[in-house]
Amino acid sequence: MAFPSVETLTTIVDPIAASHHMDVEEIKINRAGSKTVVAVALDSDNRPDLDTLEVVSGEISEAFDGAEDSGVIAFGGQGYTLEVSTPGVDHPLTLPRHWRRNRGRLVTWDDGGTKRTGRIGALNDSETEVVLISREGKNMCVDVRKVAEIGQAVVEIEFATVPADEKAVADEDFNIAAERREEHK
Repeated sequence: MAFPSVETLTTIVDPIAASHHMDVEEIKINRAGSKTVVAVALDSDNRPDLDTLEVVSGEISEAFDGAEDSGVIAFGGQGYTLEVSTPGVDHPLTLPRHWRRNRGRLVTWDDGGTKRTGRIGALNDSETEVVLISREGKNMCVDVRKVAEIGQAVVEIEFATVPADEKAVADEDFNIAAERREEHK
Protein backbone atom coordinates (compact mmCIF):
# COMPACT_ATOMS: atom_id res chain seq x y z
CA MET A 1 0.00 0.00 0.00
CA ALA A 2 1.37 3.38 -1.05
CA PHE A 3 1.94 6.37 1.16
CA PRO A 4 -1.19 8.57 0.93
CA SER A 5 -1.20 11.38 -1.62
CA VAL A 6 -2.63 14.84 -1.03
CA GLU A 7 -5.55 13.85 -3.26
CA THR A 8 -6.30 10.74 -1.16
CA LEU A 9 -6.16 12.71 2.09
CA THR A 10 -8.33 15.43 0.57
CA THR A 11 -11.07 12.87 -0.14
CA ILE A 12 -11.00 11.97 3.56
CA VAL A 13 -10.83 15.56 4.87
CA ASP A 14 -13.32 17.23 2.48
CA PRO A 15 -16.53 15.69 3.91
CA ILE A 16 -15.43 16.43 7.47
CA ALA A 17 -14.64 20.05 6.60
CA ALA A 18 -17.92 20.39 4.70
CA SER A 19 -19.89 19.10 7.69
CA HIS A 20 -18.52 22.10 9.63
CA HIS A 21 -19.16 24.52 6.72
CA MET A 22 -15.44 24.79 6.01
CA ASP A 23 -13.30 24.58 2.89
CA VAL A 24 -10.03 22.70 2.60
CA GLU A 25 -7.57 25.36 1.47
CA GLU A 26 -4.46 23.22 1.49
CA ILE A 27 -3.05 19.89 2.63
CA LYS A 28 0.71 19.44 2.90
CA ILE A 29 2.53 16.23 3.67
CA ASN A 30 6.06 16.51 4.99
CA ARG A 31 8.01 13.28 5.32
CA ALA A 32 11.19 13.72 7.30
CA GLY A 33 12.79 10.37 8.01
CA SER A 34 10.54 8.33 10.24
CA LYS A 35 8.26 11.28 10.99
CA THR A 36 5.37 12.47 8.87
CA VAL A 37 3.57 15.76 9.40
CA VAL A 38 0.21 16.30 7.73
CA ALA A 39 -0.74 20.00 7.77
CA VAL A 40 -4.35 20.82 6.92
CA ALA A 41 -5.45 24.44 6.34
CA LEU A 42 -9.20 25.05 6.69
CA ASP A 43 -11.23 28.21 6.37
CA SER A 44 -14.85 29.34 6.39
CA ASP A 45 -16.91 32.48 6.09
CA ASN A 46 -17.25 32.44 9.89
CA ARG A 47 -13.50 32.39 10.61
CA PRO A 48 -13.05 29.14 12.56
CA ASP A 49 -11.92 29.58 16.16
CA LEU A 50 -9.53 27.31 18.04
CA ASP A 51 -12.32 25.30 19.67
CA THR A 52 -13.84 24.48 16.28
CA LEU A 53 -10.45 23.60 14.81
CA GLU A 54 -9.83 21.27 17.76
CA VAL A 55 -13.11 19.43 17.13
CA VAL A 56 -12.42 19.14 13.40
CA SER A 57 -8.84 18.02 14.09
CA GLY A 58 -10.15 15.19 16.28
CA GLU A 59 -12.56 14.08 13.55
CA ILE A 60 -9.83 14.16 10.88
CA SER A 61 -7.49 12.18 13.13
CA GLU A 62 -10.18 9.55 13.72
CA ALA A 63 -10.85 9.35 9.97
CA PHE A 64 -7.13 8.98 9.17
CA ASP A 65 -6.74 6.29 11.84
CA GLY A 66 -9.79 4.44 10.52
CA ALA A 67 -8.52 4.65 6.94
CA GLU A 68 -5.13 3.39 8.07
CA ASP A 69 -6.68 0.51 10.08
CA SER A 70 -8.76 -0.53 7.07
CA GLY A 71 -5.76 -0.41 4.73
CA VAL A 72 -6.97 2.53 2.64
CA ILE A 73 -3.89 4.59 3.57
CA ALA A 74 -0.57 3.87 5.25
CA PHE A 75 1.77 6.34 6.88
CA GLY A 76 4.64 3.86 6.73
CA GLY A 77 4.12 2.35 10.16
CA GLN A 78 5.60 5.41 11.84
CA GLY A 79 2.38 7.28 12.44
CA TYR A 80 1.89 10.94 11.72
CA THR A 81 1.48 14.29 13.37
CA LEU A 82 -1.64 16.19 12.34
CA GLU A 83 -1.65 20.00 12.31
CA VAL A 84 -4.98 21.71 11.60
CA SER A 85 -5.06 25.49 11.25
CA THR A 86 -6.37 28.32 9.12
CA PRO A 87 -4.38 29.37 6.04
CA GLY A 88 -2.91 32.55 7.58
CA VAL A 89 -2.45 35.96 6.02
CA ASP A 90 0.36 34.86 3.72
CA HIS A 91 -1.98 32.50 1.85
CA PRO A 92 -2.51 33.97 -1.65
CA LEU A 93 -5.97 35.18 -2.60
CA THR A 94 -6.71 33.00 -5.61
CA LEU A 95 -10.42 32.22 -5.38
CA PRO A 96 -13.47 34.47 -5.04
CA ARG A 97 -14.14 33.11 -1.54
CA HIS A 98 -10.69 34.36 -0.43
CA TRP A 99 -11.60 37.89 -1.53
CA ARG A 100 -15.06 37.66 0.09
CA ARG A 101 -13.62 36.43 3.39
CA ASN A 102 -11.07 39.23 3.52
CA ARG A 103 -13.43 42.11 2.73
CA GLY A 104 -12.28 45.29 4.44
CA ARG A 105 -8.67 44.13 4.75
CA LEU A 106 -5.64 45.65 3.09
CA VAL A 107 -4.19 43.64 0.21
CA THR A 108 -1.16 43.89 -2.07
CA TRP A 109 -1.44 42.54 -5.59
CA ASP A 110 0.54 42.39 -8.79
CA ASP A 111 -0.96 44.74 -11.36
CA GLY A 112 0.87 43.93 -14.58
CA GLY A 113 4.30 43.97 -12.94
CA THR A 114 3.51 46.84 -10.57
CA LYS A 115 2.78 46.18 -6.90
CA ARG A 116 -0.41 47.90 -5.76
CA THR A 117 -1.96 48.11 -2.33
CA GLY A 118 -5.62 48.69 -1.55
CA ARG A 119 -8.57 47.67 0.55
CA ILE A 120 -10.95 44.90 -0.45
CA GLY A 121 -14.55 45.91 -0.97
CA ALA A 122 -17.59 43.89 -2.00
CA LEU A 123 -17.78 41.27 -4.72
CA ASN A 124 -20.54 41.29 -7.29
CA ASP A 125 -23.30 38.67 -6.98
CA SER A 126 -21.52 36.22 -9.30
CA GLU A 127 -18.24 36.78 -7.39
CA THR A 128 -16.37 37.54 -10.60
CA GLU A 129 -15.54 41.17 -9.81
CA VAL A 130 -14.29 42.91 -6.68
CA VAL A 131 -14.15 46.53 -5.54
CA LEU A 132 -10.63 47.70 -4.66
CA ILE A 133 -10.07 50.94 -2.74
CA SER A 134 -6.61 52.49 -2.97
CA ARG A 135 -4.85 55.81 -2.47
CA GLU A 136 -2.97 58.06 -4.83
CA GLY A 137 -1.49 60.58 -2.47
CA LYS A 138 -4.38 61.80 -0.33
CA ASN A 139 -6.99 60.90 -2.94
CA MET A 140 -9.03 57.74 -2.57
CA CYS A 141 -9.45 55.69 -5.75
CA VAL A 142 -12.22 53.15 -6.25
CA ASP A 143 -11.76 50.50 -8.91
CA VAL A 144 -13.54 47.32 -9.98
CA ARG A 145 -11.43 44.38 -11.13
CA LYS A 146 -12.16 40.92 -12.44
CA VAL A 147 -11.03 38.50 -9.72
CA ALA A 148 -9.58 36.09 -12.30
CA GLU A 149 -7.39 38.83 -13.78
CA ILE A 150 -5.81 40.04 -10.53
CA GLY A 151 -2.21 38.91 -10.23
CA GLN A 152 -0.61 37.42 -7.11
CA ALA A 153 -2.40 38.93 -4.10
CA VAL A 154 -1.86 38.61 -0.34
CA VAL A 155 -3.39 40.26 2.71
CA GLU A 156 -1.21 42.84 4.45
CA ILE A 157 -0.95 42.98 8.22
CA GLU A 158 -2.30 46.36 9.23
CA PHE A 159 -1.69 48.05 12.57
CA ALA A 160 -3.14 51.48 11.83
CA THR A 161 -6.79 52.38 12.13
CA VAL A 162 -8.64 51.95 8.85
CA PRO A 163 -9.44 55.34 7.31
CA ALA A 164 -13.18 56.03 7.71
CA ASP A 165 -13.74 56.77 4.03
CA GLU A 166 -12.10 53.49 2.96
CA LYS A 167 -14.08 51.52 5.56
CA ALA A 168 -17.32 53.11 4.37
CA VAL A 169 -16.70 52.09 0.75
CA ALA A 170 -15.48 48.60 1.73
CA ASP A 171 -18.76 48.09 3.64
CA GLU A 172 -20.96 49.23 0.75
CA ASP A 173 -22.93 46.99 -1.56
CA PHE A 174 -21.02 46.15 -4.76
CA ASN A 175 -23.24 48.21 -7.07
CA ILE A 176 -23.11 51.31 -4.89
CA ALA A 177 -19.33 51.06 -4.46
CA ALA A 178 -18.87 50.41 -8.19
CA GLU A 179 -20.72 53.66 -8.96
CA ARG A 180 -18.07 55.50 -6.91
CA ARG A 181 -15.46 54.36 -9.43
CA GLU A 182 -16.54 57.21 -11.69
CA GLU A 183 -16.47 59.73 -8.81
CA HIS A 184 -12.90 58.82 -7.87
CA LYS A 185 -11.21 58.60 -11.26
